[in-house]
Amino acid sequence: MISSPLLYIVSLVFIAAFFTLLEKKTKLKFFEYLPPVVLIYALSMLLAGYGVFEANESINKAYTLAKTNLLPAMLFLMLLKIDFSHFLKLGKKLLLAYALTVLSLAVGFISVSILFHFNHTMAVAFGALVGSWFGGTANMIAVGSALGVTQESYGFVLIVDSVNYTFWVMLLLFLVPFAPIFDKFVGATKREINSLNTEYTSNKGAKKYLLLTLIAIVASLLTQEIALHVEFINATTLSVVLATSLGVLGSFTKLRSLNGSSEVASFMLYVLIALIGSKAVFESFSAVGIYVFAGFMILVIHAIFMVVSAKIFKLDLFSITVASLANIGGVASAPILAAAYNKSLVSVGVLMAVMGYLIGTFGGIFIGHIMIGLAQ
Repeated sequence: MISSPLLYIVSLVFIAAFFTLLEKKTKLKFFEYLPPVVLIYALSMLLAGYGVFEANESINKAYTLAKTNLLPAMLFLMLLKIDFSHFLKLGKKLLLAYALTVLSLAVGFISVSILFHFNHTMAVAFGALVGSWFGGTANMIAVGSALGVTQESYGFVLIVDSVNYTFWVMLLLFLVPFAPIFDKFVGATKREINSLNTEYTSNKGAKKYLLLTLIAIVASLLTQEIALHVEFINATTLSVVLATSLGVLGSFTKLRSLNGSSEVASFMLYVLIALIGSKAVFESFSAVGIYVFAGFMILVIHAIFMVVSAKIFKLDLFSITVASLANIGGVASAPILAAAYNKSLVSVGVLMAVMGYLIGTFGGIFIGHIMIGLAQ
């Protein structure tokens, strides 16, 4: 049994590092279906379930301290790579498809929360899922922290995210060969997309890991200090919003040119996942089914909304599916789908997914509060 707070943190960092390196070095196809975040959560949860981590006061304090400081730092770094100028160059059809995707998912979440008579616990949990399906896992953690998601609910949300995401990726890839038929049905043309200048280059040069980590820690401390002195809003929520805002502001400065922010932010995310898993002890998995089914129904509403919108606005299959997966799948899968249509359009998926990092946090908190207000 681990009773030392230092050994507790080191163990979780080791778990995060192990799966990060395993994915990077082996590039196993296995990780497409069970991403590192799920495996990290599952292992740390398993260790907690078997009592490896002692539930003493010093470990509880270490957990709170690490989670409180890492979350704003991760959000800040994650937002540094947003590039508004490139995103706005995507063209009217792609921007419309992206906006409709966000709107349709919002409608789906709110509709399902009413149809399934969400209680407060489910409303909060699906608020975190909004963050994930608008942006990514990092947004899920941010929104979940702001809304007060329980450790057990985080586990349910990760299961829903993984199961529905895997189904959605396979479906959208399956539809690629049918693009000409769909485009003819909705009367869409690809003139605007074919004329896109999609050049999008990532930062090059030496990785500035230490410098970026230091800047992120300073940003984290700054947001928390401000949040502590504002009484009319929850400190965690304000810290999340401030860190996101600072990251966006940083993207307009030379900080965006520092190479390595994505890697540092990703590792911070993995450590956060391990921390959350270490405190998750499930009493029962009986509720997982209803969570997964509710998530599936959200996708059904989203799909119907997008097909109808494609017919009205004459949007091609590439635009609506890449926009959809950029939100639901994120930067790991949207470029793959874009490449399945045309390898020269990979950056379209990247740009949409990166923009989701901004939309995910604010949108998740907003839609989450709506579902909480409707909860019975």
